[in-house]
Amino acid sequence: MNDATIQFKIKNEPEEEMRQILRAVHQALEEKGYNPISQIVGYILSEDPTYITTHNNARSLVRRIDRDELLQALVRNYLQRDEVK
Repeated sequence: MNDATIQFKIKNEPEEEMRQILRAVHQALEEKGYNPISQIVGYILSEDPTYITTHNNARSLVRRIDRDELLQALVRNYLQRDEVK
């Protein structure tokens, strides 16, 4: 009998979806003349959707992202970038 543990990995599709949503929100904010990074950070910290414009449906899009998952992905990616250097 083999007692080895088999690992099962799934492509992290939610992370790619979050990336696409954030890019669309960033673009919409930029088009309206806002500082996209500041507005997105304000939204993440407060969960107040009024930080995000309704232009191009950005506000509805950003609300599809779970903030906890987004923060985990941001920290994970930030630390992974640091390891590459």
